[in-house]
Amino acid sequence: MIMRIMAEGQFEVADEHLNRLNQLDDELLKALDSGDEGKFRTALDNLLGAVREAAVPVAADYLGPSDSILPRDGATIEEVRELLRTEGDGLIPGIPE
Repeated sequence: MIMRIMAEGQFEVADEHLNRLNQLDDELLKALDSGDEGKFRTALDNLLGAVREAAVPVAADYLGPSDSILPRDGATIEEVRELLRTEGDGLIPGIPE
């Protein structure tokens, strides 16, 4: 799966990491619902860090689409809410069958 972190680049994530990333995505959604800035910041940092750790950067000349678009480091609660309006029920898609 190809994930884009806005303002950073694309990363290829193996399916074996998607369960963990979905858990972190759920934690981010809960933090957004709470409106707690500290919880939100921690959840976003955890999600982006896990993607970077599990993924392999995609070559700079790759022009294919991303399966998931993630907010940039430092994104605000409102920016992430807006991204979710366009992405749906979460930032990380479910595991492909």
